Formats: sequence, structure tokens, C-alpha cells
Amino acid sequence: MALNKRILNDTHNYGWGFIAIHWLMALAIIGLYALGLYIDSLSYYDPEYRTVPHIHKSIGILVMLVLALRLVWRTSNRTPEELPQPKPLALATKAVHMLLYVLMLVSLISGYMISTADGRPIDVFGWFSVPAFATGMENQEDMAGAVHWYSTTLLVVLAGLHALAALKHHFVNKDATLTRIFGIKQETP
Repeated sequence: MALNKRILNDTHNYGWGFIAIHWLMALAIIGLYALGLYIDSLSYYDPEYRTVPHIHKSIGILVMLVLALRLVWRTSNRTPEELPQPKPLALATKAVHMLLYVLMLVSLISGYMISTADGRPIDVFGWFSVPAFATGMENQEDMAGAVHWYSTTLLVVLAGLHALAALKHHFVNKDATLTRIFGIKQETP
């Protein structure tokens, strides 16, 4: 067992570029979900009521930028060959991956729509601001809030199932699904 030393993906392995983006986004999404639940528990008079949402929005914008990078990386970099599995399972895997991407986009866009409903830009940790492009829709904040809640919850549940499937592949199927995303090199057959 050896670590993959490549930045780019190859035929059998994920490169460190994709691996870093994958785990950075996974941790950020889980953290954002937990932070969002905490924000929902705050009252107007809690000291964190003003600061924690700012952190949540800032990280959300950074995740949106990393998602854009991930999509560019994915389209411009080969994907390792799929590991052998029954055709229905391979189709389900592709569908789940596509749904994860769709849910990330919907979650991030709906969060942006909530945050900019009043026409104010989103300040990202004082580094830069993202202007409000779509404003003035009737009940924008409420509608986007509902979409955000359901899409993020579904995203976290689906990501949890994705993780359980990877563990099943590792411990039951004994294949390289999990080790590849940890950068452990798979030898060419």
C-alpha cells in the first residue's frame, strides 16, 4: 500500500487535487449544516445572533467558489475507471453523485437568495463582497429558506448514505472505493 503522489487523477486513482477538494467540501458542508441548525436555535437577543450567520454566509460563499473549482476540475481532468460492480449499482452510483452535485448547487443558490433578499451584498469575512443580483421577488426569503432547508437536509442525508456505501465497499466488497478517495494508490491490474 502506497500513497498516490499525483496531483491529477489517472486511470486508476484520484489525484490529490480532487481528493483535497472532496474532503474540504465534505467537512465544510457538514459544518455548515451544523452551524445552520445552531443559527435556527438562536433568538434575536443571543449575542451570536449577529456573528454566527455572517460566518455561515461567508463559508457558504467560499464553498460555492470551491464547488465551481470542483466542477472545472472534474470536467478538465479524467475520472478514474469505475470499479467492477453490477450495472444497476453503477447506474445508482452515477445518479447519487449527480444528485449530490445538484443538491449542492440548489443549497448554495438558495442560501444566497435568502441572504440577498433584502438587496444587501454578502460580505465574505471582510475580504470581498458578493452583490445581490436577484432581489424583489415576493416572499423571496421565505421561499428560498424552505428550499434551503429541504435541499441541505437531503444533501446531508444523501452524503451520509454515500459515506455508508463507501464503508460497505471497503468492508463487505473489499474493493478500492474508499482507499482511492484517501489517496492510497491502486496498482494497475
